[in-house]
Amino acid sequence: MTQQPDYQPPLTEATRAVDGAEHGITKKGLSAGSVGLIGAIVIGISCIAPAYTLTAALGPTVSEVGVQVPAIILVGFIPMLLVAFGYRELNRRMPDSGTSFTWATRAFGPWIGWMAGWGLIAATILVLSNLAGIAVDFLFLLISQIAGNPEIADLAANPLINVTVCLLFVAAATWVSYRDMQTTQKLQYWLVGFQVLVLLLFAGAALVEVANGNAFDATAIELSWFNPFAVESFSAFAAGLSLSIFIFWGWDVTLTMNEETKGSEKTPGRAATITVVTIVVLYLLIAVALIAYAGVGTGEFGLGNPDIQDNVFFHLAGPILGPLAVLVSLAVLTSSASSLQSTFVSPARTLLAMGHYGALPEKFAKVSPRFFTPGYATIVSAVVASVFYAVMRFLSEDVLWDTITALGMMICFYYGITAFACVWFFRKVWWRSVRNFFFTLLFPLLGGVILGVLFFTTLIDSMNPDYGSGSDIFGVGLVFVLGMVVLLSGVVIMVWQWWKRPGFFRGETLTRASAED
Repeated sequence: MTQQPDYQPPLTEATRAVDGAEHGITKKGLSAGSVGLIGAIVIGISCIAPAYTLTAALGPTVSEVGVQVPAIILVGFIPMLLVAFGYRELNRRMPDSGTSFTWATRAFGPWIGWMAGWGLIAATILVLSNLAGIAVDFLFLLISQIAGNPEIADLAANPLINVTVCLLFVAAATWVSYRDMQTTQKLQYWLVGFQVLVLLLFAGAALVEVANGNAFDATAIELSWFNPFAVESFSAFAAGLSLSIFIFWGWDVTLTMNEETKGSEKTPGRAATITVVTIVVLYLLIAVALIAYAGVGTGEFGLGNPDIQDNVFFHLAGPILGPLAVLVSLAVLTSSASSLQSTFVSPARTLLAMGHYGALPEKFAKVSPRFFTPGYATIVSAVVASVFYAVMRFLSEDVLWDTITALGMMICFYYGITAFACVWFFRKVWWRSVRNFFFTLLFPLLGGVILGVLFFTTLIDSMNPDYGSGSDIFGVGLVFVLGMVVLLSGVVIMVWQWWKRPGFFRGETLTRASAED
């Protein structure tokens, strides 16, 4: 196989000297046209990991807002949809695998653009390590269910066994991600299809049990469940909304594949919108079904019971599905494992773009000559995620999970910057049509403001030592400290790159622009 004809090499000092390029968007040698609309949607759903995220988030959300979970899901869906519209408009104008990094650089300049890229990379690296750990837990849980031996599930608590199996999961996901996108698509069709079918079966069976009078704590479905104004306090509303933001995160993977998608200007944006809408419908169905079946009390199977909130699906699967309960554990395992693989797409392609435009060492711009994938960036992502998980797992589980809690800040940080980048990039064309007003100004602006408020609210709340695991450093909450360490680490690395390769920061490889330029 040979490099594609539209490929342009990384913009190094040498190429700039002879090229005299416009310093705009350029191709990176990825496999163009290898992902269709359906494939992009499937990979988007896989990255969100609905089975895993909802079983982890449903219980804590119930503890904050009770039966208003459907309302919180809808409210969390709104900023995601508004930001998705901004992503879509940016992609129509500038399809580039760097997404947040590239678009924020074009709108605000290299410094803000670099930090937007760092926010995406940090968030996805944190999630990669978390997903691998969750996959390990559910693997041993599934084996214990099949074998009828609960002690097998306890093996996941052994740090050495846990880390070893976790690294095997990461290695397998890296191998698939390193190969061409067709391999990723084929795998995800099966994995995503299975978990969605099991979730629909689970929700349907719960509603049937309610209709037959066999529910644990039958709760009549009411329209008030969808009313966000019925939430008792703003703090509960904000906490529930933060959880809701987490369960939608990951849809933007469809945009990072834009250089590999058929119809790169329109298909990724459509895939992102369809992915978000599909997920909200699925979440609402499952939330309503399980609340109707189990209620929000603290009884044995009540969703308000703190003893089952870390894994709601596992505890309710037996009462609802009987002998088929093992399917739910298999679905969650499938969800975390498939998401582990598809989540590699975003950081690898962002690192590729940063290397291509000279914001990171040129090695990151390397594309596999056989598979046309960002091979070096994929391997680096895997190594960093693996080392991070192994160190944190042996050091302290509290530190590991508090780092994951800090993930919410990273999500709001780079999503918010990207939304504002859309508004600013299109500033000269806001008033040219009604469509422009809504999709390049109003919608992304509202989405960015909501995420900005959430970012600073979480930042302030996390200073409380009781936030997260309850750990603190000199009286300051560990979640806040970890969030600041992640962000400030990005600043330090950015300054180092500015000293090592100043061309990008002088605008020599990627310049600021607006929609009219």
